[in-house]
Amino acid sequence: MARKINLDKKRMHVTNTHPSGVVDSDTIFEFAQEGDVVHAKYAGGGVKLGYLIGKLSGKELEFRYTQIQKNGVLDGGHSKCKVRQSVDGVVRIEEHFEWESREGEGINIFEEV
Repeated sequence: MARKINLDKKRMHVTNTHPSGVVDSDTIFEFAQEGDVVHAKYAGGGVKLGYLIGKLSGKELEFRYTQIQKNGVLDGGHSKCKVRQSVDGVVRIEEHFEWESREGEGINIFEEV
């Protein structure tokens, strides 16, 4: 039987990002989870402050995000993700994002730090 993934208290960063993305390996995400509701606060790299909130259903995570960049630009969008956990418990997220505040979409890879 597969283990249920829980993102509560997970700290993650992006190891691979799309050129239209803003987050990078210096952006740290601090996740919390209550039932199937997931949220995170993030900052670092080009992001001054960001938040995401969404729902985890099995290994599928869907969320909306909003962030303000260090250059003052306010952006937001939505994502659909695949969440995986290795046998030693390390969590990895493959995020398919789409901006709503500007043109662009892509894939980011998050890994637990």
